[in-house]
Amino acid sequence: MHWETLTASAQFCLRRSGRFLVTELLLPHRVLSTSAVHGGQSDGIRYLVNHQSCEASGHHARHACMTTLGPEEYHRSVCLELGLPPDSVATMGTAADMNYATVIQRGDDDTLVTAAVTAGVQGNAACAGDPTTWRETPAGCSEPVLTAGTINIQLLLDCPLTEGALARAVVTMTEAKTAALRQLAVRSRYSTDLATGTTTDQFCIAAPLGDGVPRRYASTGIKLGEYIGVAVRDATLEALRWHNGLEPSYTRGIFHALGRYGLKEDRFLQDIGLYLTDAELELLKNNHNAVMYEPLVSAAAYAIASILDRCRYGTFPAGTAREALRQQAACLAASLAGRLDLWPEFRNSLVEADVEEPKKLVLAAIALGWSKKWS
Repeated sequence: MHWETLTASAQFCLRRSGRFLVTELLLPHRVLSTSAVHGGQSDGIRYLVNHQSCEASGHHARHACMTTLGPEEYHRSVCLELGLPPDSVATMGTAADMNYATVIQRGDDDTLVTAAVTAGVQGNAACAGDPTTWRETPAGCSEPVLTAGTINIQLLLDCPLTEGALARAVVTMTEAKTAALRQLAVRSRYSTDLATGTTTDQFCIAAPLGDGVPRRYASTGIKLGEYIGVAVRDATLEALRWHNGLEPSYTRGIFHALGRYGLKEDRFLQDIGLYLTDAELELLKNNHNAVMYEPLVSAAAYAIASILDRCRYGTFPAGTAREALRQQAACLAASLAGRLDLWPEFRNSLVEADVEEPKKLVLAAIALGWSKKWS
């Protein structure tokens, strides 16, 4: 195998080859991981492996092969392919291409943190607490379909940690991953909430077993925690930019803002056609992106999504929510039309402010603004 070194130090070497991203720990480390084999906490792990275990869609033969082998035999097969001793390896699997792996280091002269992340969220993003149909039984956990979308994190620390601090680093790392998803307004695929991760996220954290005094704290309120947070957050953002094409400017679209509340791009032209004349609809078809990515229109769409969130969380009464929705829908229409002077007229016209079915209000606002723009 041809190996490319991504980063190296006296403590570890992180390399990539084809479907594999491997960190060799050059000194004894304490590792905490989600690895199906040798997972949990261990002082005997010497290799951290992230690898593309299947393609993102329709790779049923590969999925059947992994299921038939079982976790122990599959672990051994991965190690055999890499020429590594199975008892010294912690593995993570994903459908993500290892060429999209992002490595980011943050720290100072006293502390250095390295995060190596692969990330995909388009098919499997979830919010903690979302409903699920999977259940683990003595016979195992049956996965009905091969679902693409996993965030895998290798987190390498250059200082010894107590066992408690190592566990706390998991919390900080997870919060950082979620912070990245919130920045991009990634929605859950299983509910109307914003995502906190995916259903298949994995991690490996390694800290050296040195002679120095181990660090006792890794929370967000201390420099080590800050560096963990920044490294993991930024590496997750960059990995999502490469793998899913997600970056802040691309998330301004109205479908990104309101997709979790029913406004779907693949049905939009069909749905909006009920509100427009044939000529208006044809013009909208020909200028679709310019309308859907107009920044002030998107700002109003995000405001509508926030109101709907707050209503679900019980921040204010439903009656107040309806009026707030009408106001923001009028802003959306006025922004699209470029006619802020017509805001009162738009507000009076937009009466279908149903908190339980907001798509109708949004479609009516888009249609109203588009019609008035050229009238």
